[in-house]
Amino acid sequence: MLPVLSFCNFKACDILPCIIFCTGRIASLATLYCLWVRDTRFEVELRDPRSLRARRDGTRDASGPQKLVCPMPGKIVRLLVTEKSEVEAGQGIVVVEAMKMQNEIKSPKKGVVQKILVAQGASVNAGDVLAIVE
Repeated sequence: MLPVLSFCNFKACDILPCIIFCTGRIASLATLYCLWVRDTRFEVELRDPRSLRARRDGTRDASGPQKLVCPMPGKIVRLLVTEKSEVEAGQGIVVVEAMKMQNEIKSPKKGVVQKILVAQGASVNAGDVLAIVE
């Protein structure tokens, strides 16, 4: 028998308790679950929309210069690297504060920061290019 991940009891509606089992991973983007409601088994596949978006855009494995785009409007709190710095994939480049939360914007690939297009304290909008990594 597979390990039980979660047990839920829906008393608000007319569904009896259900049990969810994890049956394994599909590739690296999704996880397959089995959901049992009464005697009926449903297979559910959970996917990470951010991973799918990156795959669809082709930015995950792209070569050449990559633009680091601000995902939300905010204020640049801190620059974590300087121009011409070597960075690893996933390394923080810029910290953006939006709605009292600080978000670290990370490098999409391993390379060199060719240009930083923002200054500390500057206001940015969603879609603004923050830096270019080559």
